[in-house]
Amino acid sequence: MASGGTEAFPDLGKHCQHLDCHQLDFLPFTCDGCKQVFCVEHRSYKSHDCPKPDHNSRKVVVCEECSMSMEITNNARENEEAILKKHHTSGKCDPSKKKKPICPVKRCKEILTFSNTSTCKTCNIKVCLKHRFSADHACRRGDSASSLTSGDGNGSWKNRFMAALASRNNGQDCGKKAGSRSSTNSPPSTPSVKAY
Repeated sequence: MASGGTEAFPDLGKHCQHLDCHQLDFLPFTCDGCKQVFCVEHRSYKSHDCPKPDHNSRKVVVCEECSMSMEITNNARENEEAILKKHHTSGKCDPSKKKKPICPVKRCKEILTFSNTSTCKTCNIKVCLKHRFSADHACRRGDSASSLTSGDGNGSWKNRFMAALASRNNGQDCGKKAGSRSSTNSPPSTPSVKAY
């Protein structure tokens, strides 16, 4: 039995029910498989050779032909091979479903998975994480199509920005008109002060 405690505190702690241990443990562990009490050293299923180590476990069998996964419940007690045979004869096994999506970028062979997929916000193409930026997957086709269909004026904003950038590169200040006077040779308005 898992009785324990000391003479002064008989309800404090329990003895380990492992055959070779019987140590008094003040923080005992109850195995949820065999419902026995164990110390910290024998609390795992493997350390106390639990007869029901997989009572709460879930097991999944994956069909190699169609990549469909089927969960095996512990109550079913069916063999994996029997479940796969039943799956093949049921008509649900479709080998065409095994084809996994690949990144559409040229020369990229990355398989798109749940954690490796990114959807571009402008062209709505699913690409791998390496090509998630619009410059990496040639997103210009999506930009022109979305600006034509939406008509939100993004094209005129881009044109104004490019014109300001071009005028700035030509030596003009983008905030001033091309015809206005600019004092390029005048000294700065605040004199420089040197500290020694």
